[in-house]
Amino acid sequence: MAEHTSMEEFEALLNESFEMDTPEEGSVVKGKVIAVEAGQAIIDVGYKMEGRVDLKEFANPGEAPEINVGDEVEVFLRSAENSRGEAVISREMARREEAWDRLEKAYADDERVEGAIFGRVKGGFTVDLGGAVAFLPGSQVDVRPVRDAGPLMGLKQPFQILKMDRRRGNIVVSRRAILEESRAEQRAEVIANLTEGQAVDGVVKNITEYGAFVDLGGVDGLLHVTDMAWRRVNHPSEILSIGETVKVQVIKINKETHRISLGMKQLQEDPWDMVAAKFPLESVHTGRVTNITDYGAFVELEPGVEGLVHVSEMSWTKKNVHPGKIVSTSQEVEVMVLEIDPAKRRVSLGLKQTMRNPWEVFAETHPEGTHVEGEVKNITEFGLFIGLEGEIDGMVHLSDLSWDQRGEEAIQEYRKGDIVQAVVSEVDVEKERISLSIKALGGDKFADAVGGVKRGSIVTVEVTAIEDGGIEVEYEGMKSFIRRSDLSRDRSEQRPERFSVGNKVDVRVTNVDAKTRKLGLSIKAREIAEEKEAVQQYGSSDSGASLGDILGAALKSGDE
Repeated sequence: MAEHTSMEEFEALLNESFEMDTPEEGSVVKGKVIAVEAGQAIIDVGYKMEGRVDLKEFANPGEAPEINVGDEVEVFLRSAENSRGEAVISREMARREEAWDRLEKAYADDERVEGAIFGRVKGGFTVDLGGAVAFLPGSQVDVRPVRDAGPLMGLKQPFQILKMDRRRGNIVVSRRAILEESRAEQRAEVIANLTEGQAVDGVVKNITEYGAFVDLGGVDGLLHVTDMAWRRVNHPSEILSIGETVKVQVIKINKETHRISLGMKQLQEDPWDMVAAKFPLESVHTGRVTNITDYGAFVELEPGVEGLVHVSEMSWTKKNVHPGKIVSTSQEVEVMVLEIDPAKRRVSLGLKQTMRNPWEVFAETHPEGTHVEGEVKNITEFGLFIGLEGEIDGMVHLSDLSWDQRGEEAIQEYRKGDIVQAVVSEVDVEKERISLSIKALGGDKFADAVGGVKRGSIVTVEVTAIEDGGIEVEYEGMKSFIRRSDLSRDRSEQRPERFSVGNKVDVRVTNVDAKTRKLGLSIKAREIAEEKEAVQQYGSSDSGASLGDILGAALKSGDE
């Protein structure tokens, strides 16, 4: 009877075990730690199944495992039985499943999650989010590039999930978003306590080419290079250094963008308030060249006050030359104040005005007729340019090169670099022109020769050549030509061959052309003039006397 009962109890227990729901592989189950040995925890997951889990799966990155006998833990059942009859379980996979559930909810609710950076990978870092591993891009670590991430490793801190894909097991997080949000709140609080025009202390955090960022206690303001000092500042590092505490004035606050503009010079006295009194027009001052451009040079008259010397006001003689070839940076120069515009904060300066106009000096020291000597600087189609004292040039026009040659021919005899002599013929200071003459060096031979000769004068010339069309004659070294038709009053005597070279002949001057430097001469005109004179003196056409009688009487009178 007892044996029969035992069989019934065994059958009931067996049926009960068959009816029990065994856990499904691939699911998370609860278990109890029943032993810790050989670096592993032995966990009873019920259903008469036990499994082993490495202790490291119970540790957070960078921390020691915390697990004791009797602790209840959740594990992931990978397989109900292995070759040794043990369940194959994983604490890490259970944590991951649990973490994914928690993270998906946080992502949906746009909540922050806690995690710790534990490794570095290409392009960023790995973050443990309580079982799930996320990727932290390098650009999302901080609001500014981080050179050394060592202090951040293993430190529990909040992150914002940017995106996640459970099927692919991808999670991307950001630490920067948390910092920016925190900074935005802090900035809003600090900005709310600031007012435009307020003077505050700040610490220089960063220096750039265009200015410096100053920390005002949780919020940064930009101190532009133009607002650092009234004088010209080439680079902010000239007057600021990182970590330095400075007093600045709040110039402008943008409530929407939370941008703050700061200034240092606004806390100092504006030197422009006294410019008109200290630098009156046409006064001369010594300044320092601070900057050179294509259109001129800036000269500092005093700290904070600069003026521009336009390229046209730099030199009397150097035209179309880059200012850098006349002055150099940091050079001290004397300048004259030409114009002041307080509204635009501009001062126009002149460099050449501090020196005398070289054309005025030349006009004073070289009146017309003065002999000068200089080098041929340039040869053009209309004349020569000669270098003179004071770095100025004078021009010899083609027509002033020679008395005897055409200008186009005479200019062929000159070369650049030749040293020549000339006479000053005119100085125009206003137009900055000096006219010179080379042909005037020996005087005007034509003017000297015909000085007392005028139209109608009777002069004696010497025949120098006989030609078919007339004869060539010379008077006081000046050559002239008498045409055949002017050789005699009688056509029969208009023969050039009746003259010989060396003959002396009296002729009448019919024209004096100073421009062409020629005398118009005629024997015929002389004879006609003599006839008229004889008629007037010894008779008339009404007296009945013949021309022969009149001329005979005139000749007889002449003999007496």
